Amino acid sequence: MVRLTVDLVVKSSNYLKKQRSNSLPLYLKKLTHLNFSNKNIEDIDDLSMCRNLTVLYLYDNQITKICNLGFASNLTHLYMQNNHITHIENLSSLQKLSKLYLGGNSISVVEGLDGLVELKELHVECQRLPCGEKLLFDPRSLHALADSLTVLNINKNNIDEIRDLAVLKELTHFLAADNQLQDMKELEGVLGQWSQLYRMDLSGNPVCSKPKYRVRLISVCIRLEELDGKEINQLSRQFLINWKASKEAKKKLKDERIMTGQITFPLTADFYMPCPPLNNYNLGKFTGMIRPLKGCRSSGKVRSEHSQLDSPVMRSQNGKTAVSAGLLSEVANSGKVCGL
Repeated sequence: MVRLTVDLVVKSSNYLKKQRSNSLPLYLKKLTHLNFSNKNIEDIDDLSMCRNLTVLYLYDNQITKICNLGFASNLTHLYMQNNHITHIENLSSLQKLSKLYLGGNSISVVEGLDGLVELKELHVECQRLPCGEKLLFDPRSLHALADSLTVLNINKNNIDEIRDLAVLKELTHFLAADNQLQDMKELEGVLGQWSQLYRMDLSGNPVCSKPKYRVRLISVCIRLEELDGKEINQLSRQFLINWKASKEAKKKLKDERIMTGQITFPLTADFYMPCPPLNNYNLGKFTGMIRPLKGCRSSGKVRSEHSQLDSPVMRSQNGKTAVSAGLLSEVANSGKVCGL
């Protein structure tokens, strides 16, 4: 078992090669960067003598638990990807932490970030989760990061919804490729609240195959410059914005006309139907079916701008009869036209 200790730090540093004019405590106090990546480290021991540490590289090890970092109040960058970590914990004292890399672990819930008020980047991609499970987010951590987080990497975590992430309104980079996102309306609702977003990657999600996927997302994200690795130029953006605005304006106008009753339909039209030769018997039978429309006075006439269409049966040409549209509708509703 390999433990990260002060002795290991000393042995792996240049302290022994330098003149020993500086004492060991002073040397450790001045350390700002430590790189112990790919050293088969399984545990972190007491490193409190390195109180001014700002960057710590611990990726590609065998670490199972985040611990003994409470001393590192000046730490700004922590790299712990590709370990065996299952929980995000013991980070509340890292008040200055700006970038946190935890990809390639076995974390099932993004939590324990409540005190990281200056965190700008969070990378939790490619978690090794049990089959069928997805990465979840603790609402308390999300609300704590709402005013600071600008980069979120959640690639390849079997995620199928992102509505809980809507509070992260300062995001500029959103990386969520190779997940299970498929609800376009949910995406539009969330992305519409991320006014600072200019780079997004959703490639490999089912939603990418939806009609007008790219058009709709570009229209919603007003500052987006890159989508799924493809640049968005200003000309294309303006065209899509204008297209969407025109579409919405037409829909609004149509809805208003329907509500105010301004959309009207012609009272009459010519409908041609195959008809047997008229004789006194079936002509009388047909005209006997005509009833006045409800709510109208029966005047015996139907007025129209075409005087020749004012009677139920207007003319017969080549075996076809032209019928007033309103009358035809009334007859059809009576259920008695099946004989025609």
